[in-house]
Amino acid sequence: MSEASERMRRESSINDAKRDKGLTTPKGVRRFNDIVYGDNESVHRLDCMRPADSGMEKIPVIVVVHGGGWVYGDKDLYQYYACTLAERGFAVVCYSYSLAPEYTFPASFVDTNNVISWMYDNADKYGLDMDKVCLAGDSAGAHMTGIYTAICTDEKYASEIGIKVPNNFKPKAIFMNCGKYTFKQEKAADNISADSVNDYELMGDLMGHPATDEELDRIDVLKHVNASFPPAFIMSSHGDFLLDQQPMLVEAYEKYHLKYESRIYGSESEPLFHVFHLDMNLAIGQKCNDDECEFFRKVLNS
Repeated sequence: MSEASERMRRESSINDAKRDKGLTTPKGVRRFNDIVYGDNESVHRLDCMRPADSGMEKIPVIVVVHGGGWVYGDKDLYQYYACTLAERGFAVVCYSYSLAPEYTFPASFVDTNNVISWMYDNADKYGLDMDKVCLAGDSAGAHMTGIYTAICTDEKYASEIGIKVPNNFKPKAIFMNCGKYTFKQEKAADNISADSVNDYELMGDLMGHPATDEELDRIDVLKHVNASFPPAFIMSSHGDFLLDQQPMLVEAYEKYHLKYESRIYGSESEPLFHVFHLDMNLAIGQKCNDDECEFFRKVLNS
């Protein structure tokens, strides 16, 4: 495991524990916890949340693809974010996936595909409308959302990755939050930044070896956006260390004349931080979650 991955796990766990201290499941949310969706019971688990007053009727679904640099995180760290989406009227599936470096590419994408298969198999039991599914990813989870969407919309690419999407699934919409979309960086020793060094270390852990240019291109979201991509809510914030990635994804969407909404929250004088929307105590984070859910509703009604 690289030093960057060790630091990611160590520092993020401390910060996430502080963020969620004292939070509990809202009374308006009904939960189904620790459901096994794959072969590895210690990893392949998901939670399903629903509005408590919705019975078990089929309603639109948001699938939470957690972030964490491909090496950190699980469903439990996103449970309150998932709950707040359920409070807004959606069924929510929040899952853990195989992390690098213990599991290498494309394990986490195979897991994501298996979650979608599980959803089809259990749509009646948990009230999931599989014609109305949104993928919500942040940071590395936004990267995963973009690549999985490419898999869903490009059969040749799916074949190259070795994934067969169930039932010709394609998300109805995607939330791309504070995401990492491209790995193209200046490699000259005098120019490369500390963040770029971290990226290459994390990519090495994801691939199981130092990533080649060809491999980085293969998992570059910007190179795989295509004319069949669904509407996207693309957001970042002032103070987000990945802010420069946001306009690049917007440009890729505009190239294909795709539908999207672009938001940058906060301001230069009042900056926020990376994945601020996951903080349930932050009013502007809740505003962002409202905006995204309203965007999904508009897509469903269009």
